[in-house]
Amino acid sequence: MIEKVPAGVVLACCAVMLLRLALGPARRQRFDAFFVRLWRWPRSRRKARKLADDAIARARGVRREGNVYTPDSFENKPPRDRMH
Repeated sequence: MIEKVPAGVVLACCAVMLLRLALGPARRQRFDAFFVRLWRWPRSRRKARKLADDAIARARGVRREGNVYTPDSFENKPPRDRMH
């Protein structure tokens, strides 16, 4: 039974490659683009989720006075000595 699983996967891959060979150039390009999107989709969703979580975390670290947002990093900075 366990030997049938890899054989089925190989058979499915061969069938997909045979179908790809039967397509014309334009349809083959769309077919390839579909599988590339399908392959990269989870990675791009994870990246988007991470970027959104980072933005939310940064937004939580600000002080709000009315409609003005002031990050904590702007507060109480000592003046820099400038050599002019």
